[in-house]
Amino acid sequence: MATELEELVGFIANPKPTIRKVALKNLEPFSTEKPSIFKTQDLTPIKHLKFLIRDHPEIAQHAITILINLTATEDKIILENVATDDRFLGILFGLLVDPEEPNADLLAMLLANLSKWDGLKGIVNRTQDPPARLQSDKLVLNQLLDLFVKGMDKSYNKNANFDYLSYVFADLSKHQEIREFFLKRQDYDDVVPLNKIKVFTEHQSDIRRKGVASTIKNVAFDVPSHSAFLDEDQINILPYILLPITGNEQYDEDETLAMLPDLQFLPPDKQRDSDNSIIQTHIETLILLTTTREGRDLMRKVSVYPIIRETHLRVDDDGVREACERLVQVLMRDEAEEGTEDNDDNRIVEV
Repeated sequence: MATELEELVGFIANPKPTIRKVALKNLEPFSTEKPSIFKTQDLTPIKHLKFLIRDHPEIAQHAITILINLTATEDKIILENVATDDRFLGILFGLLVDPEEPNADLLAMLLANLSKWDGLKGIVNRTQDPPARLQSDKLVLNQLLDLFVKGMDKSYNKNANFDYLSYVFADLSKHQEIREFFLKRQDYDDVVPLNKIKVFTEHQSDIRRKGVASTIKNVAFDVPSHSAFLDEDQINILPYILLPITGNEQYDEDETLAMLPDLQFLPPDKQRDSDNSIIQTHIETLILLTTTREGRDLMRKVSVYPIIRETHLRVDDDGVREACERLVQVLMRDEAEEGTEDNDDNRIVEV
C-alpha cells in the first residue's frame, strides 16, 4: 500500500498545473530527506521530473531543484538515469542557451552534478544550433564557455550569472579529451578556451573562482602543453595563478624586480584569496608546472619562491602549508647535472 508521500509523488504528473505546483513544492524537502520515494515504479517519478523542466517557470523551478538534490546523493542510480538520457540533455542544453530562461542558473547547477558522470565527457562532440544573440559555435562546450563569460555581468540572461558552469568545466576537465579541447584554438573566434576562463581567478564569486582554479589545475595535467601554459604569447598562466595567492607583503627590491610585471608594486590593500582551498589548488597547479625543467627554471627566474614563502607564513591551513612545502622542495633543490637528469620532464606530480 502506497504511503502518503508516495501518493503525493504521483501528483507531480497531474494534468492541473496548480496541483503539480503544490505537490512539487511540498516534495522538495524530501528530495534530500527521503530520496527513495522518487525511485518507485522503475524511476517513473524521475521521468516526470525531467519532463517538467519545461513547465511553467515556478513548476520547473521546483522540478529542477528536486533533480539537483537527487543527483547529488551518494546513490548514483538517479544520476546515471538523468546523465545518460540523451533526449533530456538536448532539452537541458537548449534551455540553458535561451536568453529568456528564468531557471538557467538552476539548470547550470544540475549540469554540474551530471558532469560527475564520466560518460558526460561525450559532450566534447555534441552540437546544437546556437541562438544568434550568443554569437557562438555549434559545439555545446563552446556555447557553455560563451555563456560563462557573458554571465559575468548578466549581459546575456538577466536571470543568470552561470557561475556553476565553472564546476561543469572542472569535472569534465578530468578527462583527457576535454583537456585537449581547452587547449585547442577554436576556429570560430580564434581563441584558446582556457584563455576565456583564466581571467576569472580573481572574480568576486567564490563558485566561479573555485571552479576555474580546478579547471586550470586539471588541464595542467597535460604535460606537453606546459610550454604553451608558460608562454607569454599563448596561455601565459602564471600571473593568473600567482595573483590570487599574493597578499600585500613587502619584498626585498631584488625579489620584487625579478617578479612578473603584474605582481610588482601591488596596492597596499591587495588581499589573498579568502578561500584556502582555492589557494591550495593554485599551488598544486604550480607543482604540476614544475614537471618540466622549463617550468622550474621560469619559476625560479620570476621569484615565485618569495610569494610561496609568505603564503606559507601567513595562511593558517595545513593543506596550503603542505602544498607550499612540496613546491619549495622542488624549486630549491639543485638540478641534476646535464646528461644525468632524472627524466623529470616526463614525470607527473600527483596532487
